[in-house]
Amino acid sequence: MKSSGRTLALLGTVVVSLSVVLGTPASAADDGIPGVDQIRHSWNVRDVANVPKHAPFDTLDALDSDLAFTGDKVIAGNYNGFTIYDIHNPRKPRILSQVSCPGSQNDVSVFGNLLFVSTDSSRSDSSCNSTSLPASEKQAWEGMKIFDISDARSPKYIAAVETDCGSHTHTLVPDKTGRNVYLYVSSYAPNATFPDCLPPHDFISIIKVPLKDPTAAAVVAKPVLFPDGGNPGAPLPWPGPTVSTTSGCHDITVYPSKDLAAGACMGDGIIFDISNRENPKVIDRVEDNAHFAFWHSATFNNDATKVVFTDELGGGGRATCNTTIGQERGADGIYDITGRGAKRKLEFRSYYKIPRPNTDTENCVAHNGSLIPVIGRDIMVQAWYQGGVSVWDFTDSAHPKEIGFWERGPLSATQAIIGGSWSAYYYNGYVYSNDIQKGLDVLQITDPRVFTAKFVHLRDMNAQTQHHNW
Repeated sequence: MKSSGRTLALLGTVVVSLSVVLGTPASAADDGIPGVDQIRHSWNVRDVANVPKHAPFDTLDALDSDLAFTGDKVIAGNYNGFTIYDIHNPRKPRILSQVSCPGSQNDVSVFGNLLFVSTDSSRSDSSCNSTSLPASEKQAWEGMKIFDISDARSPKYIAAVETDCGSHTHTLVPDKTGRNVYLYVSSYAPNATFPDCLPPHDFISIIKVPLKDPTAAAVVAKPVLFPDGGNPGAPLPWPGPTVSTTSGCHDITVYPSKDLAAGACMGDGIIFDISNRENPKVIDRVEDNAHFAFWHSATFNNDATKVVFTDELGGGGRATCNTTIGQERGADGIYDITGRGAKRKLEFRSYYKIPRPNTDTENCVAHNGSLIPVIGRDIMVQAWYQGGVSVWDFTDSAHPKEIGFWERGPLSATQAIIGGSWSAYYYNGYVYSNDIQKGLDVLQITDPRVFTAKFVHLRDMNAQTQHHNW
């Protein structure tokens, strides 16, 4: 399922020794797990606002998904469409508009007045009034939709581009001329009975969007990233899901100014050169068949000398934050990027997983996060579904550590219900978390180790399009 100086660093070291868990409810279990819908958090992270899901997005199957930011607005994807919130006052977000447009997952990104939305389910046509169709029917449609959000209260649907296997996620890549943007479309799950999603599907689709005429957007390339077929899949050394066979990518993160991208591609993690936006070239590729079941997403550090890959063990629907699974599965894998140019290599350093146990009714696994723009350190905020939101430091890539967290208790004490934070991103002083069932949460971090981030103000942010922020 989807960016300090010595005195501050010293102060942070002192403060962490005083860290205590606040907000743990009185009815929490003996192991510290909060009760149903109750909240626990560290001393330095607290919630300041929540906007519940509104009809028609308020049902259990209408899952909230990814986030994108522009100015004082955040756009939140939902399996049934998207919502635009005004966050001029982060403590009092308000809904500006909701657009009903079913299309799983409705992954979102934004550029200027253009909103791009992924559709990853077979539909009767490309409209927002479409109905579901089997992928085995040739006329079924799935791919990318484009909206004009110059009037955020009344978005206008202006174009659509069909892509092979649809669009599970996509990544926005500005070109070097400023005349176009590209969308790297990630999709997978090919099937010999699906006419528009045939195996081996070892490529991504690249859409070129002319900014002067976005209605002319079209697929311009389908570069094959795995000419040898990629990871063939393998059983993990414990009962449960196997290592995924690579048949495309799940998510790609780009660093345009460095002409570099990192791909989380099911059974493989890759970095590739995007100096030619329409013809990316793989530089290095790694596998981890002992621990990683599904390479899900990637985040660079600010200097692009490291990559954090996530493993979405169990597809985001399983309880994997427990002692049975352990701390090295369903976790982050931290890799240093060594060498230069075409000789760059990914070198594994460590795993990171939240240190708190969850119940067997809570889906919990590493998911979407972003770098916090802190000078001199690598600090990330990350969603863990019902494991909540974790703030952690990987400056020493071999010894990552959590420095803060916030989470709700399970949605149910007796049955598994899919929920929790899908995406948690830092933007202009606050963390915005899109909770699958509970809507938009706004969190504030009060910790000297992230103090310098408050001076970084962004005009927009797509977490999978990284930039040097100071």
